[in-house]
Amino acid sequence: MTSRRTFLLSGLAAMAGSAALANAPTVSLRPVSRRNSIFAPGAEGLKALLAQADLPGEVVCAVADVNTGRLLESHGAGQALPPASVAKVITALYALETLGGSHRFETRILATGGVSNGVVLGDLILAGGGDPMLDTDDLAQLAAALKAAGVRSVRGDFLVWDAALPTIRTIDPGQPDHLGYSPAVSGIALNFNRVHFEWKRAAGGGWATTMDARTEKHRPEVSMARMRIATRSTPVYTYAEQSGTDNWTVASKALGKGGSRWLPVRNPGAYAGDVFRTLAGAHGIQLGAPRQIRTLPAAQLLAQHQSPPMAEMLKAMLKYSNNLMAEMIGMSATAARSGRPSSLKESATEMSHWATARYDMPGIRLVDHSGLGEESRMTPLGLLSALIAADRSGQLKPLLKPFDLRDAKGRPIKDHPIKVAAKTGTLNFVSGLGGFMTASDGTELAFAIFSADEATRASIPRAERERPRGAKGWNRRAKALQQQLIERWGTVYGS
Repeated sequence: MTSRRTFLLSGLAAMAGSAALANAPTVSLRPVSRRNSIFAPGAEGLKALLAQADLPGEVVCAVADVNTGRLLESHGAGQALPPASVAKVITALYALETLGGSHRFETRILATGGVSNGVVLGDLILAGGGDPMLDTDDLAQLAAALKAAGVRSVRGDFLVWDAALPTIRTIDPGQPDHLGYSPAVSGIALNFNRVHFEWKRAAGGGWATTMDARTEKHRPEVSMARMRIATRSTPVYTYAEQSGTDNWTVASKALGKGGSRWLPVRNPGAYAGDVFRTLAGAHGIQLGAPRQIRTLPAAQLLAQHQSPPMAEMLKAMLKYSNNLMAEMIGMSATAARSGRPSSLKESATEMSHWATARYDMPGIRLVDHSGLGEESRMTPLGLLSALIAADRSGQLKPLLKPFDLRDAKGRPIKDHPIKVAAKTGTLNFVSGLGGFMTASDGTELAFAIFSADEATRASIPRAERERPRGAKGWNRRAKALQQQLIERWGTVYGS
């Protein structure tokens, strides 16, 4: 990828190929009896390890032989817990089967009424096609393409169509308003629906602030998101929408000497329209204020931008655990399968039904495609079933991020004999890990680990959910237990 995507995603690995989905495992992963594989030799050691961890809440886990589908060891493997971002594994499989690894999303510039002597006789339309990786540089290229096509002016209105997907103001309403990982979702997204807020001390005292849609190449300021500094200590941020504008305030006593952060956008169509209007103006094409439409009229194509292929986007989604990507890709898959969903939950329910039928996943109940919603549930047995089927087709493992095993000081052990490719999942007092491991002798194992202290999580006030007391320590202990389980399984079943 180019440096502009590096700026937004911190780098993308090369695209991994994908194959058609394989059939479900021929060997059932459901536990059969205590004398069978669920209590394979060493099961008492597993119980002792879990007890020694003394992690508040519940821990459920399972490991299986990838080649045979045989369940080797488990604890509570039929119990459903929140999967957090491990749910993105199912979203990736759903998208691959429904849309395919080569699928690309298109963002288009359209014109009604035709074009004559460089004048758009009707309206100019920015039409979103569900691309979750669209950024300001892409819009700049579309603006340049519009000029190259000879367009000089627009007689009609400037319209934005983002109704390919439903508009959802936040992925998880339980999250504080200012958290960038729970932005709005619609059929158009820009910079992952985040706006960059920066503040600096002004020369004459006070503060200088900017709200922009920056990439490495461009920094257009926006008018649809505004910030006001309020004289107070707490809350740090407040949010209110007024006439399609995101109105923020920030506490003056929280600003320090200066800094910046990405804030979520709640009106994606207005955001993309605002930025494109500025970029088109830089090429001498003056547009009116963007107006959003719900129905796309017949129009002439003037320019278009294509996203990277699906397999590449899924690898980025899994590596960086991007929630917006998961939601837009998941809902686009549902739209292709059964028509445009009316809500995020409806789309996630459709995906859950698909996963149950496709992979025999008992207990799966997802409320979104990212795992951000705490009401989602998944069992270790269900995830193992999907992992083994996907591994037999060879399409999932190349998309998963290598998972480093670490020493007592937290440093990656580069020459560790156990190699892991997995998806992590983290919420406050929720931790998940699922994927594949290769033991030192080459034995391939699939595993799933879910931990959750749901009672403690439920007691956290909404305003404190960014950094609640005790969550960091709990999650650190949960991750330590995950490594202990991996090392145990890689040793016991990889001899």
